[in-house]
Amino acid sequence: MSPVARLHIRELAVFGLLAALLCVSKFALSGLPNIEPVSLLLILYTLSYGKKALYILYAWVLFEGLLYGFGQWFFSYLYVWLALWGLAMLFRRRTGAVFWAVVSGFYGLLFGPLCALSWGVLHGPAAGFSYWVSGIPFDIAHAVGNFILALLLFRPLRRAMDMVNRRLCP
Repeated sequence: MSPVARLHIRELAVFGLLAALLCVSKFALSGLPNIEPVSLLLILYTLSYGKKALYILYAWVLFEGLLYGFGQWFFSYLYVWLALWGLAMLFRRRTGAVFWAVVSGFYGLLFGPLCALSWGVLHGPAAGFSYWVSGIPFDIAHAVGNFILALLLFRPLRRAMDMVNRRLCP
């Protein structure tokens, strides 16, 4: 069996819609600096679908590339969001909103340093370090936004995901 299981037709449709929801929700909050629901949604998708959430994740990353161009940021997205998926997989059995709010906030702080890795590889360690340091205020906003969104929305969105799974996915 492959590392990621085959999809049923309904799952394919649901996953396409969930990837589109990532795009729309990120765009809806794009006027706010580094405040985004993508982290929370990716956590929820991973908790609901496990390895299959990778289909949603990389469909969304591809959508982002098509919408915003395949710049250097795109290379970061190939592994940065995979790190959050990995964290969610590691702690899949945890169900508390506060726990996931802390994980989401922590990930917001890690986002800049993780993105700086590709800058450091492509432009040298000094460029990667300066990229990270100059983005610290945005990482702090990212962490606070992620924490608050997860704290407020984890439970209701988890219930919605459970309903989707019961009704649409076999």
